[in-house]
Amino acid sequence: MELDELKSQLKSKLATDHAGRSDADIATLLTKKTSSVVGKLKRSLWIEIWSCIAISLGFGYFGIFSNYHWVRIYFSVFAVLCVGFLILLVYLLRRITLLNATSLPVKGNLQTIVTIIEEFTKRYFQFTMALIPICFTFSLLLGFNEPKHDPEIDRFAKSFFSATWQVIIFIIVYMTALSVGIYYFTKWYLLKLYGKYVNQLKICIADLSVE
Repeated sequence: MELDELKSQLKSKLATDHAGRSDADIATLLTKKTSSVVGKLKRSLWIEIWSCIAISLGFGYFGIFSNYHWVRIYFSVFAVLCVGFLILLVYLLRRITLLNATSLPVKGNLQTIVTIIEEFTKRYFQFTMALIPICFTFSLLLGFNEPKHDPEIDRFAKSFFSATWQVIIFIIVYMTALSVGIYYFTKWYLLKLYGKYVNQLKICIADLSVE
């Protein structure tokens, strides 16, 4: 059987099925088709939520019990940031759950979910990349102003660096490698957790747009 003939028969069958169903039946089928994809998006948000809770608790622990003043400040600040991010994740999960619970209009709900997740992942990526120089600079400032120095760390640093230019080169190489690594990891991570499901929803929306 030729490919074109097979496509023609499939289209004809879909058209016949469509004609024999009410709008309510079609809405029910579309909801079932998209619910699994939306469910996977919700699962990804739950993964982020539990991860954020664990990280917040870990940061909070170091922020309270560390022997170094700069470590306590550093991790306390980012524990607060994690709590803010956690609130955002819970809000997104609630918003998507409410949208998915409404059966009509299916296409409009899916478009809203896609818009929300795309904006979220865009800001997520931008915020992650912006945090790299911020975290590094913040840690350096806190470290230099720490009244209590660790002699073992000082000896370790002196064994590797004998001049200021060596420290500068190390910092440049370190920041470049870290930025590149986080850039590609974050791209992969967001695609794995959200991007592929957003693409599947876009396919569903395109199917809904076909008369």
